[in-house]
Amino acid sequence: MTAVTDRIARTIASDIGARPEQVSATVALLDGGDTVPFVARYRKEATGGLDDAQLRQLAERLDYLRELEKRRASILGEITSQGKLTDDLARAIAQADTKAVLEDLYLPFKPKRRTKAMIARENGLEPLLRAILADRRAEPKLLASGYLSEAVETEKDALNGARDILVEELGENAKLLGRLRQILQQEALITARVIKGKEDAGAKFSDYFDHSEKWATIPSHRALAILRASKEEIVSVDIGPDPETGLPRILDIIAAEIGIPGQSPGDLWLREVATWAWKVKLSLSMFIELMADLRKRAHDAAIDVFARNLRDLLLAAPAGPRATLGLDPGIRTGCKIAVVDETGKLLDTATIYPFQPRNDLRGSEETLKHLIAKHGVALIAIGNGTASRESERLVGDVLKHLPAGVTRPTPVIVSEAGASVYSASELASREFPDIDVSLRGAVSIARRLQDPLAELVKIEPQAIGVGQYQHDVDQRRLEQSLAAVVEDAVNAVGVDLNMASAPLLSHIAGLGPSLAQAIVAHRDANGAFASRKALLKVAGLGPKAFQQCAGFLRINDGSEPLDASSVHPEAYGVARKIVQACGRDIRAIMGDESALSGLRAEQFVDETFGLPTVRDILSELEKPGRDPRPSFKTATFAEGIDAITDLKPGMSLEGTVTNVAAFGAFVDIGVHQDGLVHVSQLADRFVKDPHEVVKAGDVVRVRVTEVDVPRKRIGLSMRKDGGGTPAPDAPKSGKSKHTQRSAPAPKSVPKPAPASQGAFGSALAEALKQSPKTPRG
Repeated sequence: MTAVTDRIARTIASDIGARPEQVSATVALLDGGDTVPFVARYRKEATGGLDDAQLRQLAERLDYLRELEKRRASILGEITSQGKLTDDLARAIAQADTKAVLEDLYLPFKPKRRTKAMIARENGLEPLLRAILADRRAEPKLLASGYLSEAVETEKDALNGARDILVEELGENAKLLGRLRQILQQEALITARVIKGKEDAGAKFSDYFDHSEKWATIPSHRALAILRASKEEIVSVDIGPDPETGLPRILDIIAAEIGIPGQSPGDLWLREVATWAWKVKLSLSMFIELMADLRKRAHDAAIDVFARNLRDLLLAAPAGPRATLGLDPGIRTGCKIAVVDETGKLLDTATIYPFQPRNDLRGSEETLKHLIAKHGVALIAIGNGTASRESERLVGDVLKHLPAGVTRPTPVIVSEAGASVYSASELASREFPDIDVSLRGAVSIARRLQDPLAELVKIEPQAIGVGQYQHDVDQRRLEQSLAAVVEDAVNAVGVDLNMASAPLLSHIAGLGPSLAQAIVAHRDANGAFASRKALLKVAGLGPKAFQQCAGFLRINDGSEPLDASSVHPEAYGVARKIVQACGRDIRAIMGDESALSGLRAEQFVDETFGLPTVRDILSELEKPGRDPRPSFKTATFAEGIDAITDLKPGMSLEGTVTNVAAFGAFVDIGVHQDGLVHVSQLADRFVKDPHEVVKAGDVVRVRVTEVDVPRKRIGLSMRKDGGGTPAPDAPKSGKSKHTQRSAPAPKSVPKPAPASQGAFGSALAEALKQSPKTPRG
């Protein structure tokens, strides 16, 4: 191992709580083309059991540190070529552990455009600066008189030139920059002030018209709100020391670096230069750096929230393979209906008009009865958009009057988030070329009740909208993070090779869009795969891709029983030894925990497969093809509570968590407007992170604490005491126009009221600025 790779391994090990040898082994696997899901599941001996979250963090840090090392080598080469590399500088560069520190060291040697300091040196003024530094008792103006020339006409010009040289030297002093950075990272304040004349236009940002707090501890959602207000030119933003206590300290640090011991004429002039250096150069460079750090920190936090919510959404409980009727509610344009069978295949479509202006209630009921009876519908998925509760009542009336012998299906409210995006997509056009766009949305609603994961992977994660400020953050990093979440979720569950769509298969480790499409084409042309091994017959799918993907693909009732499990083909030999030790047929063993209870994993460890893998195989034989997702459960909305006007403080209601943000959780309680459970109302104990208590999709019991009908805001509490008073800056209500219970998603945010509308409006501003509106569906 080279010194560089050893340094990278030690750094990453410290970051993720692992040993350097674990990191080195994992890096070798990833560099060899192995995927994170494969390494996490099937290479535990090499990695020491690192999970997918640690592996993702490892891969991200590996990229950063490799870029750092590449930059380090480039800087060393550049300074060496200038003939200016000293032992001390080389040592400092070798020890730099961030890009910022590395760039500080490089600043004096970095090629730059013609500066004021360069001009001053050309005019012979550097000796003047050295003279002032050497003799503090001398009057600088008298010293300057000896450096006048055609280019330097006055003593003031000479002193300004000397000042420019010193300011540049201070701006390139790595030690000083590091010290200032350290102080400011601990003590700096971020301050927002409204731009004069923008009070009315920026009323939704009124909380930040005169706002100041510590840079180091500002929550991500407030930082993003301020950044958005600044981008929209509503407020001006500054990041710097406290003017009363921090600034004098900063100026003292700069003065100390120059070496100003007293009050002599030279010292006084140098102190003025120190102040000037801070005002015109150092404060700006620190502001830019701290702003970049703040933006990255806030983006990272927002992306993390989005990723966690998306994972919860994708891993929401599936209702299972049952015939399902999807109903996409609508008023003027009618309700779109699609019926799919147990596999999600479209069987029938219809459009009904039970509401204004047609009011064809009887015809709508007859259509629903006919479709339910004709297709043996077991579930009814009702979209949660406009007319959702009215449609739910319509369905309830239909179910009450079903003919004898017709099984009563279960109605469930389902999120429409992303359905319209899917409907208009190229994928939907290929899948349903002869079906109207509006009816495709009903198909999506039905399928996402059956299996949220299989259906939602067809939609860009950003269109599902389970984040805060998703349009403000770094889109490339957001896309990468969400793609990793989708990949981990799909591989955690596994897919049926003979039923999975190409979009679902494309997220399996080792595959991608082209191989996924090739698998589906091969399946369509040759029929169902009889075994995993048959995958090798797919054009373009070689041994490496097979190794990565095989363990995550299931074949039920195939020629090889183990193909229905997550046991990897490379470990089938170990599995058969285990079965042989039981003395029974493999099909009889699989799923029979009692048959395996007397075996010890240590008995089957060999040179290739260690204890972690053997334990996984035993667990899989006990429950082959287990689904890690929870059992299906839906919230029961209270009868007669259909609109925000029906709510009263004190009501106890059941609802579903639709979105979790840094400051609390939004809950659908069936009134077309999500309520907000602020973090202070989530539990009877202190909660730092709302994800500790709830996740998207959870069914929870809440109590209504506040209702603001004009502004459509609902405050909720999950505390057993019924809820207290939130923190002063606590948002109290939610946003959402749409909600969901089986696969939840957040909604759009109503605009907050101006500050003049009172404390309630002010308290809400933070929540209401946390996410841009997302389109219906």
